[in-house]
Amino acid sequence: MRLPPVHVPCVDVPRRTPRPRSLSLCGLALAAALLASPTVASAADRVTGAPFATRSEVYAPHAIAATSHPLATQIALDTMRAGGSAVDAAIAANAVLGLMEPTGSGIGGDLFAIVWDPKTQKLHGYNGSGRSPRSLSLAEFQRRGLTEIPAHGPLPVTVPGAVDAWFALHQRFGRRSMAQNLAPTIAYARDGHPVHETIAYYWDRSVPRLSKWPGFAEQFTIDGRAPRTGETWRNPNLANTLQAIADGGRDAFYQGDIARTVDAYFKANDGYLSYDDLASHRGEWVEPVSTNYRGFDVWELPPNGQGIAALQILNILEGFDLKAHGFGSVEHLHLFTEAKKLAFADRARWYADPAFDPAPVARLISKDYAARRRALISMDSALREVQPATPAQLDEGDTIYLTVADADGMMVSLIQSNYRGMGSGMAPPGLGFIFQDRGEQFVLQEGHPNAFEPGKRPFHTIIPAFVTREGKPWLSFGVMGGAMQPQGHAQILMNLIDFGMNLQEAGDAPRIQHDGSTEPAGQATPMRQGGELDLETGFDYAVVRELMRRGHSVRFADGPYGGYQAIMVNPQGGWIGASESRKDGHAAGY
Repeated sequence: MRLPPVHVPCVDVPRRTPRPRSLSLCGLALAAALLASPTVASAADRVTGAPFATRSEVYAPHAIAATSHPLATQIALDTMRAGGSAVDAAIAANAVLGLMEPTGSGIGGDLFAIVWDPKTQKLHGYNGSGRSPRSLSLAEFQRRGLTEIPAHGPLPVTVPGAVDAWFALHQRFGRRSMAQNLAPTIAYARDGHPVHETIAYYWDRSVPRLSKWPGFAEQFTIDGRAPRTGETWRNPNLANTLQAIADGGRDAFYQGDIARTVDAYFKANDGYLSYDDLASHRGEWVEPVSTNYRGFDVWELPPNGQGIAALQILNILEGFDLKAHGFGSVEHLHLFTEAKKLAFADRARWYADPAFDPAPVARLISKDYAARRRALISMDSALREVQPATPAQLDEGDTIYLTVADADGMMVSLIQSNYRGMGSGMAPPGLGFIFQDRGEQFVLQEGHPNAFEPGKRPFHTIIPAFVTREGKPWLSFGVMGGAMQPQGHAQILMNLIDFGMNLQEAGDAPRIQHDGSTEPAGQATPMRQGGELDLETGFDYAVVRELMRRGHSVRFADGPYGGYQAIMVNPQGGWIGASESRKDGHAAGY
């Protein structure tokens, strides 16, 4: 029997990066491809007719965690069993993912989080993104003849905000000491752990690209190659770095010997990140913003992230009866794609560091603005080009995602990344981590809101999400993967709210990814000819043909569909969890 195409997980990289084509990455993705009928448009199991899922939802009465690695999930649960809060558990899980899944995370990257606090009955947002080096200028890129910031090496490096974010979250919501939260990762880093299959695959892809940069091969390969599936990996340098942080707090990272080592390393390697850049870093608490979608309040963080794109997509789609059209229908796929194009045109124009160029967020996520944009959609033909809103119309953002909920009702939605999988490749000697290359997201174009400037935060792709209903928590979730993230957020909520899927089905249903919209990075090239539409296995071929008749350019693509974790409040008491079948994900509770 011939197998249908298997789509494998993506990392937080731009779509121009080649995607893997492999039938061996993860058994659950293979199971999904085998069971999902390519001629059924309802995301249904071809035997039972029920909505398709790779596994059951996870139910837990007290606490629950969903991460992209089974050992990280267990560490989160162990932390809460020992008296830690959901924030303690999220920090512990994030720390160990930096060791075990360095293809998507690490202390060289940034972090964003949304926390539901049961004491105040309120959501709290944290923007843990770092700024560009203050000694680097747009003129320097121009002097070098660059029109885009390189993907790797010292030039795209920005200040890593993850460690600061850990301590800010912990100060407000933690119960165990940071030393206790970091202890499991320190032990695994010294003693070793077996590398999981999907991670080994992406690690192997990163080694040829990044080994040229000083410190990478010495600290992130075994005799010049990536660790293989099941092979034990140790990182004693990271253990020492985390022990210094556990002993000395956040300042040990941003103002101590670690910062001095970083400063010397970049000075010796044509870099600009300095001790002063690290010492001056502070993340910030921010107010999440929301829109109501069919009675559910969907919360995202405001720019410099891209979260409000999900809110704009949902606002546009709310004017259509998606439930009547049905999952996988031509109308479902067409309307979603057109709404995404409209939202992403604004994303390219308006989303940037608000300290330099504040976006009109309230107007962008308003219902009347959505109605104006919705009127641009034709049911019979695809939009070829889309313009963003003008200022006059508006007067009046590779990765890991995890979510944790504890027995007291605290919920954490946390996303963290080095960008481009393993980041810049810049790994200072003896520290055991790689710096992010998030600065690649700047535009080298004077006057653009996302133009490179010293001390500025770039446009950011990583976004956590949260949903409340009638003022009470309902869902903590995320979908990692570059520009797929707001598209994935909207699709998960459509699956849950419009199409009646359960939490696991909503993640396992075949996904849509539109590519080719104007980007707020690089040269910010406008969308031409409507872009490209990627459809995962499971959509009716007759639907695909009709999409093409309406002007959509549909192509085959492996893997640009993101990675999902979610926790929902069980109305009967306790929690419901789900995790991504396209990655090594694991949801569990007690």
